[in-house]
Amino acid sequence: MAKRKPTRSHLVKKLDTVFSQYIRRRYAQGDIATCVTCGKKDHWKRMDAGHFMSRKHYATRWDEDNVQVQCKSCNLYNQGEQYKYSIFLGSEKAEELLRKSRETVKFSGYDLNMMIEKYQKKLAEMD
Repeated sequence: MAKRKPTRSHLVKKLDTVFSQYIRRRYAQGDIATCVTCGKKDHWKRMDAGHFMSRKHYATRWDEDNVQVQCKSCNLYNQGEQYKYSIFLGSEKAEELLRKSRETVKFSGYDLNMMIEKYQKKLAEMD
């Protein structure tokens, strides 16, 4: 029986997972990551990959400048602490991300697979 081609939603979910792991581990000291908005420290697995511009904007969804480590409190319960996040980014970068988030993009299955491979490779290099 032939293997079915993964659906677009499956690829997006897989990319979200590997990208989130990369974001939460990239600045971790050992296994400890620091929330960009409040400074809380915790194991990277208990932290979130918080988006400055919402994940609904595909143009910035997997933009490394748009996503930083956040604790669950800041990311989920305090709506991402966008004001504090913007201070961290600086006004120029925040404005750039806002403009970019308004662009319409449509990633192909090939594009999504290439990004999955890119972040899997980056994660493997961390091990």
